[in-house]
Amino acid sequence: MQANSQHAPVVVSGGSGQLGQELRIAFSNSSIHRPVIFTDREELDLSKPELFEVFFRTHQPAYFIHGGAYTAVDKAEEEKDLAYLINATATGEIARLCYEYNTRLIYISTDYVFNGQGTAPYAVDAATAPVNHYGYTKWMGEELIRKSNVFSAIIRTSWVFSSYGHNFVKTMLRLMSERSEIKVVNDQRGCPTYAADLADAISTIVQAWEKGDEHVGTYHFSNRGDITWYEFANAIRDMADKNCSVLPIPSAEFPTPARRPGYSVLDTSKISTDFGIEPKTWQEALHNCLLRLNASSNEGKGES
Repeated sequence: MQANSQHAPVVVSGGSGQLGQELRIAFSNSSIHRPVIFTDREELDLSKPELFEVFFRTHQPAYFIHGGAYTAVDKAEEEKDLAYLINATATGEIARLCYEYNTRLIYISTDYVFNGQGTAPYAVDAATAPVNHYGYTKWMGEELIRKSNVFSAIIRTSWVFSSYGHNFVKTMLRLMSERSEIKVVNDQRGCPTYAADLADAISTIVQAWEKGDEHVGTYHFSNRGDITWYEFANAIRDMADKNCSVLPIPSAEFPTPARRPGYSVLDTSKISTDFGIEPKTWQEALHNCLLRLNASSNEGKGES
């Protein structure tokens, strides 16, 4: 089947999440002249893959951006079957239908597919070995896409933050407003990713494909530079001009049901080589996010 007419839409799963909200902005500013359908549980329930066939038959998308997922990392250790159903089984069914309907697929994966024992940025072909169930289900989603032979880009990302939704930046800002002192782990190193920049990268890939680019495969995208969560918290405090002490602690002092990789820095060179995407530094990305949060806060207060 063909789903590549100029009127065939772009479909986005996880439309109300951090990335989904940013994709609304990215696509509105892009040169893509296709309708864009943002779906949530009401339109496309990822826990019910048996219903996907009807959705594809109805919409016959040209592109499917699969950003929806089970993302509660710790809860996934309890709800293992549900996490697997949403992140693996549903992703495999989406990949199968994308192949059948000639729909190009972009799948958002995670740095948690790695075991965190690395000491240099992970290349896209580095060995995977997830240390928690969430990471395992996302890795299985990747594998099912590869086995489907669908035209696709798998994009692994890390430490996502945004002015939308729940994330580390917004949590830190709230805690720093409520407390004089907070403790943050200092033995997990990775790369923050501003969801707005990830959305722009996805838009760039779709635009490249629209123009005939044939690059596919596994990619990494994050903002440039690596830090620990403690260092990130300090940067948030300083940029936001908060008066709060940030104390470093080892992960052992902050136990969680799911293990986290100690090192998950991503090598983003392939996405730069294939699509010309050059990530901003995490400092610039954080600055841009805080500017938007401040603007939203001022709008909410209204004019005095």
